[in-house]
Amino acid sequence: MGIKIIFLLFIFYSFLGWLMEVTCKLIQYKRFINRGFLMGPICPIYGHGAIIMLILLKDFASNPFILFVMSMLVCTTLEYLTSYFMEKIYHARWWDYSQRKFNINGRVCLNTIIPFGLLGLFIMYVSNPFLIKHIESLPEVWLNGLFWTILVIYLIDNIISGKVITSLSSTTKKVGKELDNTEEITKKVKEILMNKSILHRRFLNAYPRIQAVKVKIKEKREKIKEQVRASQEEIKENVQKQRENLKQKIDEKIEEHKENDK
Repeated sequence: MGIKIIFLLFIFYSFLGWLMEVTCKLIQYKRFINRGFLMGPICPIYGHGAIIMLILLKDFASNPFILFVMSMLVCTTLEYLTSYFMEKIYHARWWDYSQRKFNINGRVCLNTIIPFGLLGLFIMYVSNPFLIKHIESLPEVWLNGLFWTILVIYLIDNIISGKVITSLSSTTKKVGKELDNTEEITKKVKEILMNKSILHRRFLNAYPRIQAVKVKIKEKREKIKEQVRASQEEIKENVQKQRENLKQKIDEKIEEHKENDK
């Protein structure tokens, strides 16, 4: 299976994930919300998850139960790591399951883990065989045209959306230096972004519950200063002890010489 087929599978599952997200939010908010970090109708995290399962879990396809468990593990790990690194890089938490039962640091929860396992079974037993068969049957000219067209659009979308996310991150850091309360930072960031381009506003619509994460620069600076002060005090104490020990030895030598002179 070549890179072109893998990429087209990635795009298909990214679109399928976007469709699932949009449907869930349509039910929740009663309106259409273009989910995902990109402008186009795709959520790459689903595509990455599907391709990882395709590569890593193909040897477990003979056992549905093991495949179900491994699919949950792989997708949950991917979701957790994505949430963690996105928060560290962009200073914002894009989703939060803290209010749901059986969550891990608000990044993953039981409500999403089980569907991941079912999705893994669907991918390995139903959609992958069907999709691979039909993609491989495409004429080479069609396959190349489809691959390059979608790839160019995908890259352009990544570049534009990347600039918007970077702008959001810069705004969060700037506001975070001025305010200390996370809720105040989030509110201020949203106010600023609502006055920017339609692309910035789309992010707020896509992630209405986004929470800014305070970059605690002052606290880190104070902690470093405290560590330096503690080290300085320790050095002073050691120097003082050395002086006292040296003075004691000198006094002992003087007393010893006095005794010898007698």
